[in-house]
Order: sequence, then C-alpha cells, then structure tokens
Amino acid sequence: MAVRPEGTPCWADAMFGDVEGAKSFYGDVLGWTFGESSSEYGNYTQAYAAGKAVAAVVPPMPGQEGQSQWCLYLASPDAAATAARIREHGGEVLMEPMQVGDFGTMCLGRDPSGVVFGVWQAGVHEGFEALPEQPGAFCWAEVYTREPGKSDAFFPAVFGYTAKQMEGDAMDFRMFNVGDDTVLGRMKMGEEFPPEVPAYINVYFTVDDCDGAVARATGHGGVLRFGPMDTPFGRFAALSDPQGASFSVIDVTRTQGEIPQISDVP
Repeated sequence: MAVRPEGTPCWADAMFGDVEGAKSFYGDVLGWTFGESSSEYGNYTQAYAAGKAVAAVVPPMPGQEGQSQWCLYLASPDAAATAARIREHGGEVLMEPMQVGDFGTMCLGRDPSGVVFGVWQAGVHEGFEALPEQPGAFCWAEVYTREPGKSDAFFPAVFGYTAKQMEGDAMDFRMFNVGDDTVLGRMKMGEEFPPEVPAYINVYFTVDDCDGAVARATGHGGVLRFGPMDTPFGRFAALSDPQGASFSVIDVTRTQGEIPQISDVP
C-alpha cells in the first residue's frame, strides 16, 4: 500500500483504562480481532478486521488516565514540518514528533477550537490496511467544533486542503479535500451537545447492519447518542463505548435521500 497523501486519515487508536474490556466490546460490536500487545511500545495492541489492520487500543501511560477517546491520525510526509505549521496557524503541539521504532513518526496536535488529532509520518507502518467499505474498517471522520471558523482556517492551512460547503440551513457542514478526494468533514456542534463535551473528531466504522451493531453496543454497555438514521451516505448511528469514547457506525450500502448541493469555498 502506498503512503497516503498529506492530510489523509491514515490511522486511529484509543487509550482505555480497561483494555481487555475495550477488546471485548469492539470485538463484539465491530468483529475485530486483536494481535499481541507490544510491551516495547506500552502494550500497544492492533485491531484487525478480516486480517487487515484497522485501529489499535492501548492502556494509558502513567499520568495520562482520563476520558477515553478515539484519536485520528492524518498523514504527513514530514511530521516536524507539520508540527511547525500547527504552531504557526494557532494550534498547539501536545506531543512533539517522536519516532516509534521503524514504524514511523507520530505527533499530537490541537487545533485552535480544541480538536485533538494525531499526525503520522509513515515508516514500515503505513496505516489502515482494510478498505473503507469492509465491515469493521475506518471509513470516515468529522471534526466536531463549536468554533467552525477556527477549524476551517486551521486545517487547510496545515494540511493543504481545499474545502467545499454543504448548502442548506439544516446544519453547518464543510468537507476538506485532498485533490479530488473528500477526506474529512467538519460539523458545527449545536445545542444538542452538552457544554461539557469538548470539540473532537468523530470516527466512523463500517458495519453491514447498523441496527444490529447498535443492539450489540448497547447490550454491552454502550450508549446510543443519535440514530440510527438513514442518510444519502448510509444508515448511521452515534455511540459511546462503556469507557466513554465516542464513535459512529455506518452501513454505506443502505442510502436514502438526495445528496445536498455542495459549493466550492473560495
């Protein structure tokens, strides 16, 4: 697999205080299996869908215990240069670029509206192996922010995205493109989000039956936040796992309605 173009989502992982609980939950909900934990790298454990790497789970490092959440990594040919642009455009570098063996180099950043994300400069680990349409695979992500203007300026400046805006008054939704490929969405958080919920990136995983996945998730202690709902892009639902990490599931084969008009952003 070729290294992904700059700014393309390339990996996702999450820290869990109860890693075995997370493995049990996602194994049942998404059908994941798990590799051996790597003690050399903090018991980092990769998840697989039909033998293809899709994500990873890891226990928190001492002092980093807290709310579990998914972290999306965006591809970079030069993590140090990306870190410099993060600072230059008003973001924060939460973790300086750090080489992870021969796997690659990682960095953690936060945009000016509070959205935390990762940067990955691939070495031998190039990221997602499963195609987005494969059940259990990562397929989409959206920046959820209360200050869309800040995110809209920051991400294209750092990653070179072009942008398109979904027309209509129902929601404020923007799409970031790498070339002709739409790689990331941006949603303005409304009053339906409690004030204590910070800005974040919501990751979507493909399922072959949205309602079945929701039933399995809630049956294993997860919380249904929204949906299931039919859209022109698929039937999806927003969930939180038992440790509080938010994610969504989507059946991309079940679509309904017309795709809204989309306009270029100058």
